[in-house]
Amino acid sequence: MKKILMAICLIVGFANADELKKVSFEEYLGAFDYEERSNMKIRTPDMLVMLEEGEAILVDIRFPDEYEAWHIGTSINIPLNELPKRLNELPKDKLIITACPHNDRSNMARMFLTLNGYNAKYLSDGLLKTADFLRGDNAKEFLEEYRAKRSQK
Repeated sequence: MKKILMAICLIVGFANADELKKVSFEEYLGAFDYEERSNMKIRTPDMLVMLEEGEAILVDIRFPDEYEAWHIGTSINIPLNELPKRLNELPKDKLIITACPHNDRSNMARMFLTLNGYNAKYLSDGLLKTADFLRGDNAKEFLEEYRAKRSQK
C-alpha cells in the first residue's frame, strides 16, 4: 500500500524534482483513480496561463513535417518516436504539457513521461481545438475564460 501511495505522489508531482523516480506501469495502473484521471489532462485556457507564467513547457510531439507546417510559437518539438532518447531536454522542475492535433499521441507521451517520473499532462483539447479557440468569434469567448483563469492566480 505504501508503494501505491508513493507512486500517486510521484505521479501528481509532489516529489522533489531532483529525485524523480520511475514508476512501473503496473504500479501506475494499480494507483489509478478518478483524481488521476482528472489530473492527467489540461485544457487550453489553463495551459496558456501556465505557459505565460513559466510554470510549464509545451511539447508538441508531432512529426517534424507537421510541426514545420504550423505550430504554437511557445512549443518545442520532440516527436513521439524521439521522446525516449530526448528526455534530457526536458526540465524536471516544471509541468510538461504534451500536445498533438487531437490527443492520442500526446496521451501516450504523457504516460511515458509520467512513468519516467515527470509531472506531465496532455492537452485534452488538442492543438486543432486550441487553434479553433484562437480564431473568429470563438476568440472572444476564449479570452473571457482565459482572463478569468489568469485572475484566479
